[in-house]
Amino acid sequence: MLTLFANGDLAVDAIWTPVATGVPVDCRAVRRSPDQVAEFQGIRMHVPTDLFDVRQSQVPNPRPGDAFVCGGDSFVIQSEPEADAERLIWSLDVRPA
Repeated sequence: MLTLFANGDLAVDAIWTPVATGVPVDCRAVRRSPDQVAEFQGIRMHVPTDLFDVRQSQVPNPRPGDAFVCGGDSFVIQSEPEADAERLIWSLDVRPA
């Protein structure tokens, strides 16, 4: 799994800046942008999303409000991070800053 982060076709360089310290940390991220289907009062909508997968060893304690810069684009974590079963990878739901 960790070899995915070394693959230049799948992962990109990113900078994580935790709100708690304000100190930027270099990391690698796999960026995904799947559409989610949301339903409201019987109307189905396709909602674009941005998700980052990052290694726990590089981003040990991500929190909502932390910032990411990836390829010149800025993002903010908007919800609690989700860890994989082995607690090696965080999945982060982000929005443009």
